[in-house]
This record gives sequence, structure tokens and C-alpha cells, in this order.
Amino acid sequence: MTPFVSGRHFLQTPGPTNLPDRVLRAMDRNAINHRGPAFGALGLAVVAKLRQVFRTGGTVGIFPASGTGAWESALVNTLVPGDRILLSRTGQFAWLWEQMALRFGLDVATLETDWRHGADPAAIARVLDHDREHRIKAVCAVHSETSTSCMTDIAAVRQAMESHPALLMVDAISSLGCIDYQHDGWGVDVTIAGSQKGLMVPPGLAFTAISGKALAAARAGGSRRSYWDWEPLVAANQTGFFPYTPAMNLLFALDEALTMLTEEGFPRVFARHARYAQATRLAAAVWGLDLQCADPAAYAPGVTAIRTPEGHSADNLRAVILERFNMSLGNGLGRLEDRVFRIGHMGEIGVLSFTGALTGVEMGLRAAGIPHQAGGVQAAMNFLASAG
Repeated sequence: MTPFVSGRHFLQTPGPTNLPDRVLRAMDRNAINHRGPAFGALGLAVVAKLRQVFRTGGTVGIFPASGTGAWESALVNTLVPGDRILLSRTGQFAWLWEQMALRFGLDVATLETDWRHGADPAAIARVLDHDREHRIKAVCAVHSETSTSCMTDIAAVRQAMESHPALLMVDAISSLGCIDYQHDGWGVDVTIAGSQKGLMVPPGLAFTAISGKALAAARAGGSRRSYWDWEPLVAANQTGFFPYTPAMNLLFALDEALTMLTEEGFPRVFARHARYAQATRLAAAVWGLDLQCADPAAYAPGVTAIRTPEGHSADNLRAVILERFNMSLGNGLGRLEDRVFRIGHMGEIGVLSFTGALTGVEMGLRAAGIPHQAGGVQAAMNFLASAG
């Protein structure tokens, strides 16, 4: 058990993220009739605001679930056992989505990577060019791979699919609300997201933006489904009412969080995330630690995965930081277990709290005996002071 440490807990995981006070207060109210007019107005308002975040004019579904549920909804609405999909294994979450597809009896063609880069559009194009019979029904990609902090260029993936009829399905769980995302502009058919990261809401809501092409595929077939069926969500977009009892207090929170993002302005929101990401990378460079993401063009805005030197345990470092400084960092996942630690810098975060988090990391490196150079926090502070 972690000993008690005075002061508030620093939550620097890449989800769940810290919640703004306004969001906490929005949840702190009694339920309303989920079949009454006030709730219908809330439902319509939330969907309209989500469309702005997804940059879509189409259907946006909300499930009481985690992002994993939205993964499942994408697969079962559009595909049947035996259908082939193409998936780039860019990290642990891409791998988990792949495992789900295999459990549903899908034929998964996998493009392996070194987990230090995003998906390769050229490799995707080569596979699709050889698929003359159009057996591949969907291409699946993770926009921001939370386990590695590497991005995939989704617009380039769509361009690679230009002459192929496959659906494009994108996991935007740790990118939505942190960086510009264009569901319609990039030609994405299904976008999957969750509430607990850039949208600054507790876990428990999953979102699915659905193109007309994807809806047509669902209406033409797909697998057996009930809870995950998209058709009731189409109706909900028109009425504001859900086909089941909704996660009402989370919707109160979501409505307030989306209002806050709109008030700040999305260009400012994205620039804020980019500043904290850059500050983290500057700190890591001074510490002399390598980033898991090896492609500067693919750095994620919401999380940075940092490698510990060979022979040094990332999990021990995280344990020391938790015990001594009451701060939680993200752990390494899958093949990166005990090899990386992840600093989340998404959602509700300020300059002072963030530089405090980096200070905890630098003190933890020293306390855990990790070889490094001091001064990473100072480099980050210098950058943030000059960036405004």
C-alpha cells in the first residue's frame, strides 16, 4: 500500500485525466427525467457540440461504455465473420483492437511495426493495390497510439486508400480534443473516441462518428448486435433521447466540458497541448532519455512515452515517484512493459501544475538511481515562459 503523502495527488497518466472544477460541479446535481423535454434538449446540445469536435455533419453516437465498446460497435455493425480487415500494429491498443477482431472471426491482415512510428501509408497502399478482388472490407488505424505516443497521418492513410472501397476506421481515443481531427475532411468512415482523455470527462462514455457509407454498410448487413446497434443512435441524433437509460451525470459533465473547449477555442486548445508536449520532450532531451516515438513528425500532443536506460526499471521509477511525491505516471504496456513511463499532458492542465509534474519526474529519476542529467525541468520552464 502506498504511504500517505500530504498534498493533492498528481494524476499525470494519459487518461483518465484531471477534471476541471466546472466539470465536477456540473456532475454534482440530481438526475432529471431521461424521457422529459429537458433531457431531450441536453441530448441534442451534446451531439451538436460533439459534431464540432469530430468536424462532422453526420451521425455521432454516444454509448455508456469505454472506448473498447466503440471498437466493438465499429466491427459488428459493418463486418461479418470471415471479412478481411487491414490493421497496422503500431502499439498495444492497435494490438488489442486486432485481438477483438480475431475473436469476432474476422480475417486480420496485419502490418507489423517497431512500435516507434505511426502506420505507414505507403505500406497500406501496397497491400490494397494487390487486393484486386477487394476482399479487404476495412482499414483500421490508431490516430494517437497511447502506448507509444506516436501519431498516424490519417489524411495520408485515406489518400493511400483512394482507389479502394474499404471503410476507414480510426481510433481517436487519445487524440480527440488534443489535436485537430477531421472526420469528414479526411474521409473517415468510423471514428472511435472516449470521454476520459482530451475531453476532460470521467471514464464511461464512448463516442462513434459514422459516415453515410458506414451506415449503409451497417444497414446492408453486419453481424448480430443489439446494444451496439447504430440505428437507434441515428434516431437519437434527431430527438436527443437514448434507446436506454443514459449515463446522465456524465452527460452533464460532457456538456460543460464541450462548452469550455468551445469558449477557449479549438486552435488555442490544440496549441496548449502542443506546448506541453514540446516542453516534455525538451525535458527528456536534457535528462538524456530517449523517446519511444522515434519520428519527430509523429509526436503525440497528449502523451509522451519515455524509455528508461537499459537495465533500469520504468515500473520501479513510477513506484518511487508515487510513494515519495504522490504522482501517478502511465506504465509501459505490452512489449513496452517496464521499459517506458508515460507522462500525460492532455485535458485540464496548467503551467504551474505541469512544471510541478516534471519536477516530480526529475526528482524521481534521482531517487530511483536512473542515470540522467539534471536540468530538464529548467529547460521546460524556459520554453513555457517564452511560449506564453
